[in-house]
Amino acid sequence: MAIILDADVIIGGEKGNFDLSAWLASQGSEQFEIAAVTVAELWHGVERASGQHRTPRESYLRALLDVLPIIPYTEQTAYRHAQLWAQLETAGKMIGPYDLIVAATALERESTLATFNKRHFANVKGLKLIELK
Repeated sequence: MAIILDADVIIGGEKGNFDLSAWLASQGSEQFEIAAVTVAELWHGVERASGQHRTPRESYLRALLDVLPIIPYTEQTAYRHAQLWAQLETAGKMIGPYDLIVAATALERESTLATFNKRHFANVKGLKLIELK
């Protein structure tokens, strides 16, 4: 299975707070992916960027999207999303809407999710996490 990168990991690499290239290289032969909703989050950041920040942010994102497979939101993802949504809502442990979709994507694919925000995903049963620091 692959490792799905959460938006915070990619943003950390873009801002220079995290050496994403070195971390990816340290993971050996692992495959990396990005959920389609994360692509929307990242493009939103480009669209909101102003002045001197927009061009480098857009270039960084385009370079990543050239090498990272994008996992689409399919009917099966929607079903897993609905199950997870109901479970967390019933338990009173709801997470953010984008995190919910990222988690559903990882669960559907039986992938691991790499994130800096373990607490966002801690209540998702069966989700394999790599907590970055």
